[in-house]
Amino acid sequence: MPSTARRWRWFLALAATVLGLFLWWRLGEVSHAQKGPAALMGKQPAQPVTASVARAQPLPVWLSALGTVTPRSLVNVMPRVSGLLQSVDYKQGQMVRTGQLLAQIDPRPFQIAVEQAKAQMEQTAAQLAGAEGDLARYETLLKQDSIAAQQVSDQRAAVAQYKATLDVNKAALDNAQLQLAWTRITAPVSGLAGLRPVDAGNMVTTSGAVGAGNTSGTTTGSATPIATIAQVQPVDVTFAVPQQEIGEVVGQLMRGASLTAQAWDARNTKVLAIGKLVAADNQINTATGTLNLRAEFDNKDMTLYPNQFVNVRLLVRTIAHAVVVPTTAVAVGAPGTYVYVVGAGDKVALRKVSTGATDGNLTEILSGLQPGERVVTDGLDRLRDGREVKVVQAQANLPGGGVSRPQKALSRAGERARSAAASGAR
Repeated sequence: MPSTARRWRWFLALAATVLGLFLWWRLGEVSHAQKGPAALMGKQPAQPVTASVARAQPLPVWLSALGTVTPRSLVNVMPRVSGLLQSVDYKQGQMVRTGQLLAQIDPRPFQIAVEQAKAQMEQTAAQLAGAEGDLARYETLLKQDSIAAQQVSDQRAAVAQYKATLDVNKAALDNAQLQLAWTRITAPVSGLAGLRPVDAGNMVTTSGAVGAGNTSGTTTGSATPIATIAQVQPVDVTFAVPQQEIGEVVGQLMRGASLTAQAWDARNTKVLAIGKLVAADNQINTATGTLNLRAEFDNKDMTLYPNQFVNVRLLVRTIAHAVVVPTTAVAVGAPGTYVYVVGAGDKVALRKVSTGATDGNLTEILSGLQPGERVVTDGLDRLRDGREVKVVQAQANLPGGGVSRPQKALSRAGERARSAAASGAR
């Protein structure tokens, strides 16, 4: 029995020793895995970032607004005489020129009126000629004292009356000829014709077509025009700017300066036309606190259409030597507005800055940064003052939505850094 007890004691001691060695080995492995190489060295790995160099360059200052395309003139062509509409001679939706025939009203009643006026004038002219001949004879007889003076005076009055009647007849002939000319409806301005409001065969009056059922919606009151013409070359764009931004704009306009205006599409991705500012309204809208401005565009390619909504950019001025950085480099937080500057040893320093104008993806730095300094443009949210970084050059996206190799490397490196940081935290 004593030997058996000693064997059990030796067996338990050996088992405890083996278990202790096993636990010591496992704890060492876990500690080594948690610390990692960076933790053993006492620092975090360099954070991959993209960077850009601040540079001095001209920076345009733009005002942006939502505008509406308005035709230079919009004309509703109405009939000036009543009659049967014989023909409509323009193509709807096409350009027309000044004086072009648009429609024809039946001219026959008006031609008859012209002939009647001519006949009446000829009759009066004949009567006047007879009266003047009689007056000449009467005046000769009066000199011979062979006729009463009263008869001569009456004849002179008759001649004057015929002359006045002849003037009336001539005016009536002119009016009849004018009415006849108005049966040819011509374009008063050059421009784009709208959809045809009325078809041939309808009766028309000076108030428009009678019973027309093909109106396009552009009418004057309840009248139906023969045609609508919008002058679109050139065309205007009306837009509003806040009252706090109008001082410099109106001042330059009053001095005769030509301010460039751009019209962009609704998505703000394409320039439709380039023109110039031509006018400003004479009062501010008290309801909105804005001032209406008007820009003119040649519109040779017909990229602007009446009542179209466009995004307007107005070039107010150009800053000759502006210190600019990519807009993505500027952050706003508890310190205020700041950037991360890459300094010696590839360590970043948080730098407070004040910003000015922006143009596209560039922002002007008014103070706090000098040309030539490098600023971080991507990865700012993972940085702190004094953190070591690894600058990875950013490249544009590849066609088809692919990503360039440096960007992929930046992404993979960022993931590794985040994983290592998380392991250290655990």
